Amino acid sequence: MTKLSVLDLSTVGEGQSTAEAVAATTRLAQLADRLGYHRFWVAEHHNMPMVAATSPPVLIAHLGSATERIRLGSGGVMLPNHAPLVVAEQFALLEALHPGRIDLGIGRAPGTDRRTSAALRGGRSDEAVANFPHDVVQTMALLGDGRVRPEVAEGLTATPSASSAPEVVLLGSSGYSAHLAGTLGLPFAFAHHFAPEHTKLGVATYQESFRPTERHPEPYLIIGASAFAAEDEAERLSLPGLLATLGIRTNRLRPTPSVASALADPDRHWVDEVRKGRIIGARDRVIGELKELAAATGADELMITTITHGYAERARSFELIAQGWGLSGQ
Repeated sequence: MTKLSVLDLSTVGEGQSTAEAVAATTRLAQLADRLGYHRFWVAEHHNMPMVAATSPPVLIAHLGSATERIRLGSGGVMLPNHAPLVVAEQFALLEALHPGRIDLGIGRAPGTDRRTSAALRGGRSDEAVANFPHDVVQTMALLGDGRVRPEVAEGLTATPSASSAPEVVLLGSSGYSAHLAGTLGLPFAFAHHFAPEHTKLGVATYQESFRPTERHPEPYLIIGASAFAAEDEAERLSLPGLLATLGIRTNRLRPTPSVASALADPDRHWVDEVRKGRIIGARDRVIGELKELAAATGADELMITTITHGYAERARSFELIAQGWGLSGQ
């Protein structure tokens, strides 16, 4: 059976604080842990009024102490914003704190606008994006990955005496990232919820370019899916998340509106484009469409993201999906 996981953006709703958004993420991680989800990932976004998750390593460290079983990771760390040694050190330490539970999901996109990206890089040029393949390999080497020549680490190491290493997963929404993940023999997480029109090509590219390694003799594919389930009025309750996504795509950033505000928002008539590829409805319909997605892509795992104004709707959706999928939680 295809595994189910959670990607949470720590979204800030209208009238909510950053502290409330992070508290909701913590509660959701604890719920996912109890329900039997496989992983819980958090994102990296910067200078966005609707997203509180700016530092995955800090949030993961907190979630590790608040949960018991579930794997925790970044979905993802945007490597062009950071030095490979810093990322490797952070995740090696997280692995030491929570052994066998840490994933390092690496992405290439900046996760923000150009001005903020430049500030994050501290004057580093845009060559950080061009150097992405080298930086991924160097991060792997710094974590002691035996698949990489030791000299790539340039005599450095992320931690003095590791007993285990985080799982490195490459993220992407294009054939470029799919090919890189395949040639490096890494698990690949494709952002279907972001670029459904490229999913077929991305999956095929990954599978065709995959080079087996001792750690991963077979491709491992994670498909990101946007899904929301509710007993009643799923379309109405999902409208705030659709408007928030529309705001990201049109650069009209704002906190996720309440349902009442969303229903009165004139932009609600323009959400059809972002509605494409999203799975919304009653439990059985959502489960059916998730199974169709898994079958069509050959996914080993589906990673579900859900944006709502309030925690209760988001939590209930994950409960319904867990029930319908037959997850064996506590």
